[in-house]
Amino acid sequence: MEQQPIYEFTSHIQGKNAKVVVYPDRVEWDRPRGVSGGKVTAGILTMGLSTLATGVKNGKAGTEMIPVKSISSVTTKRDGFSNTLVQVITSGNTVDFRVSHKEAEAVKQVLTQLILGSHPSQAAPQSAAQPVVSAPVPVDVPAQLQQLSQLHASGVLTDAEFSTKKAELLARM
Repeated sequence: MEQQPIYEFTSHIQGKNAKVVVYPDRVEWDRPRGVSGGKVTAGILTMGLSTLATGVKNGKAGTEMIPVKSISSVTTKRDGFSNTLVQVITSGNTVDFRVSHKEAEAVKQVLTQLILGSHPSQAAPQSAAQPVVSAPVPVDVPAQLQQLSQLHASGVLTDAEFSTKKAELLARM
């Protein structure tokens, strides 16, 4: 049975707008092919010679996926006046999703709930007629601090990641 998306948003990833879909077990995004701002600028500066040499479309289109079980942390940081970077940190990579400030909070909440196994979609299957609605989940800060400490001790989290998440959790107390 095909899993239903629990959250969808559009993000600016590596110079492209990408449709991002969050499922209970994975995060997928699709970057369409297109002309980047850098390619247009180079074409103008070289009077079209670079465009003739390299073509109009670039080859960085495609679909990518991160399994939720490989996500170790989700952080946010402001990126300009109206955007926030939601950083999804895995054992071998960090992916930045650039979204509005309001969207960033929702994305971070959904991903954090999935990581911790507390998202409603991870409960018993619901009937197809009932939509999945995210509700704030009470946070057991001491248990999360202990889990965070174990991830840090095992080398999954860097010192900086550990300090950031620990400060976030302590602020909730």
